[in-house]
Amino acid sequence: MNYYRRWKMHFLNHRTKIFVIFGVILLIILSIWGMMSLESYYRNITLAQLPLSLLMAGMNAVIFAYLYMGLMRGGFAKVDKKSVNAKEVNIRFSDVMGIDEAKEECWEVVRLIKDHTRIKKIGGKILRGILMIGPPGCGKTYLAKAIATEAGLPFLSMAASEFVEIFVGVGASRVRTLFKKARALAYGFGGCVIFIDELDAMGKNRTFNQFGNSETNSTQNQILVEMDGLTSAGDNIIIIGATNAPEDSLDPALLRPGRFDRKVYITKPGLEGREQIFRYYFNKVKHDATVDIGRLARKAIGKTPAEIENIVKESALIATRNGRDIVTLKDVSEAMERIELGVKRKINMRDREKEMTAYHETGHLMVVYLLHPTDDVFKASIIPRKSTLGVVHHNPTEEIYSHDREMLTANIKSALAGYVAEKIKYNTTTSGVSSDFSTAMAIAHNMVWKLGMGPSGLVGDYTMIPESEISEEVKTRLNQDTDRVLKDCMNAVEELLTKERDLFERFAHELLTKQELDYDEIEAIFSEYGKANPRRFSIKPETTTESAPNTVGDK
Repeated sequence: MNYYRRWKMHFLNHRTKIFVIFGVILLIILSIWGMMSLESYYRNITLAQLPLSLLMAGMNAVIFAYLYMGLMRGGFAKVDKKSVNAKEVNIRFSDVMGIDEAKEECWEVVRLIKDHTRIKKIGGKILRGILMIGPPGCGKTYLAKAIATEAGLPFLSMAASEFVEIFVGVGASRVRTLFKKARALAYGFGGCVIFIDELDAMGKNRTFNQFGNSETNSTQNQILVEMDGLTSAGDNIIIIGATNAPEDSLDPALLRPGRFDRKVYITKPGLEGREQIFRYYFNKVKHDATVDIGRLARKAIGKTPAEIENIVKESALIATRNGRDIVTLKDVSEAMERIELGVKRKINMRDREKEMTAYHETGHLMVVYLLHPTDDVFKASIIPRKSTLGVVHHNPTEEIYSHDREMLTANIKSALAGYVAEKIKYNTTTSGVSSDFSTAMAIAHNMVWKLGMGPSGLVGDYTMIPESEISEEVKTRLNQDTDRVLKDCMNAVEELLTKERDLFERFAHELLTKQELDYDEIEAIFSEYGKANPRRFSIKPETTTESAPNTVGDK
């Protein structure tokens, strides 16, 4: 029965071609039979004129077909998408790592697809739409392919931007064409998966004005109608949308029950997930057996699966460039450094400028190590990269999902430390403090204006109130609180660097001599001066690995 439905589906999809071929064969047979009945003179005349007649007929056919398809049948709305067989997709749930909660939800979707007959028996409805929400590079497309593979259904994939055109009506026509094709595949194979990536390109909140609906509105209206029309027995069609945009930026009509009513929230992987991903990609390259994947996972806090894949690929390129056949820990370190900090630049710096950079970065280094409650220093460098002359790279020792007042003030102190260090050593400052000030001011402003952390006790999110409606007295108090937070942090940094002047000079000298200091070197110097790591975490980071993207002191 299933084969009969597939043959019928192919016949319905290609019936025009079949009739045309049959008609052409019939005409050829009739022409040959007619030519044979003519006298030789007339037969020769007819044969002589045949090439010209065929040429003219072909030209007329091309012109007619172009006008007919382009102007009368919406030829611009053609969807050049071929269905992909589930076996060709071949992405299993075992290939998707680091997002176990999302995988469980999607596996439930697969079971619903397979058991749709039983669901109908008890009066339930088949799941129609799934919306995957999360940051880029976390595996939304992989999950959609895994659903199609595990369910054994054809897979149609399009980007939402392909539906949006300057010609009004083209996008809506493409939506109709896509769903028509999906219905035919669902009829032949028992179901079909449609994946629409970057759904926000056509799914944003609709706008209505006196100038009429936009092309995006008409396209979105059409997909809403098509999703409502999936009611026939053969329409076992699942529409999967993916977006990086906030959920509230999408039109409410898309999110109501019966459309994208199942939401799968995908987040960046945790420690175990990152370890699985590192192990998966390292299994694809030859690497040194001493590479500690667990430590690399602890160093990659905040990394997405795509970023981890990029690190491993870059490590392999670096190993090849250096003439090695296997990837070592040094290659991984250099790959992370290259991706996060950029390529080292060779520039001629004046001795004084280089020295000021060393003291600037020393200030950041000491404050992060001694005063920050969650972050640790993994590298300090005065080698120019990108647009910076130096950098202190720091990273939380574990995942952090909310920030308290102590953590925020520590971030301010870390940012202001370069400025304070320059003032202590030279009694002047450089333009290198510009980005540090921007960071510190932004944090202090949010603490006071949005989070109720100001010293005067004003509570509330004052950024939600139009500034013209806030009294001058309240604005003055808020601004004074912001200034107070900054000055208190600066005084604490100045007190620390002045008290630890010998350690301050030692680190600046080490940076000037070595240009870069890794974690073990930094910790050894602190231990030499009797300064234990205040975080006291049980697992120490590797010297040769690189940290997550948090940096201060981009001078």
